Amino acid sequence: MGIFDIFLLEAVINGLLLGGVLALLSLGLNLVFGVIDVVWICYAELIMLGMYGMYFLYTVYHAPIVVAGAVCIVCVGILGLALHALVIAPLLGAAPINQLLATGGVLFFLQSAATVLFGIEFKNLGLRLPVLKVAGMFVSYSRLLAFGAALIAMVLVYLLLTRTYTGAAIRAIAQDRQIMPLMGVDTRRIYLITSGLGGALAGLAACLLVLQYDVHPFVGLTFGPITFLICVLGSLGNFGGGFVAAFVFAEIISVGGLYLDLEWGYVFAFAFFIVMMFVRPEGLMARRS
Repeated sequence: MGIFDIFLLEAVINGLLLGGVLALLSLGLNLVFGVIDVVWICYAELIMLGMYGMYFLYTVYHAPIVVAGAVCIVCVGILGLALHALVIAPLLGAAPINQLLATGGVLFFLQSAATVLFGIEFKNLGLRLPVLKVAGMFVSYSRLLAFGAALIAMVLVYLLLTRTYTGAAIRAIAQDRQIMPLMGVDTRRIYLITSGLGGALAGLAACLLVLQYDVHPFVGLTFGPITFLICVLGSLGNFGGGFVAAFVFAEIISVGGLYLDLEWGYVFAFAFFIVMMFVRPEGLMARRS
């Protein structure tokens, strides 16, 4: 196989499309950490619940897929609010290990609850989108749709953060959460808005991922670890760093999967992460102090 052949180009394109979705996942987690300084270990389980919501609304209750998606985004956003109010807010002054243990406990609770309520069977929408063929390359419409929606969502979040008062307050708290209350910023309100937005992004990710993957109680294990590693590699709380790291990971996975298989692509990505933690332990784009 030649180094620069059509299959390599196809793998690079698919890596870009996968990178868009991974960037969306890291955006939600980075947003929450950057503002509230708490890592939601259970973030991927919110995505799992959103995927189940899409499945039941579309296949059982026959809701139009756009309506089902909108409902899931809103509901997972509300779950983000509930997670902050019930679990995170009481622990804001606690040690980081206590916060991690609490969100880890939510992770196992949601996994167990989903197993009891929905069983362990793999479920899917039964929706088969066509495959686009261009110059001998095959690109899935579901990945194109996911990439486009993820890109639009990221642009909207960027505009929110840079063009609105709430966005300015979110960025200010992310830079210095101690001084902002002294300047009249209601941090509790900003924390709630951030948690709701992070949950809504998880809901959007669920709507996009359920087009490509089956849903089951442990599907969060597929996306949770790699999302966390992307955030760490890009420097936790750094939106730009997470964006870059997502595409780096996606290309390693896609191209590595071309020459060996997909599992080896993930092995190469994790190995790259380990090496980078030795070379640049603060992440690719560490936040300025």
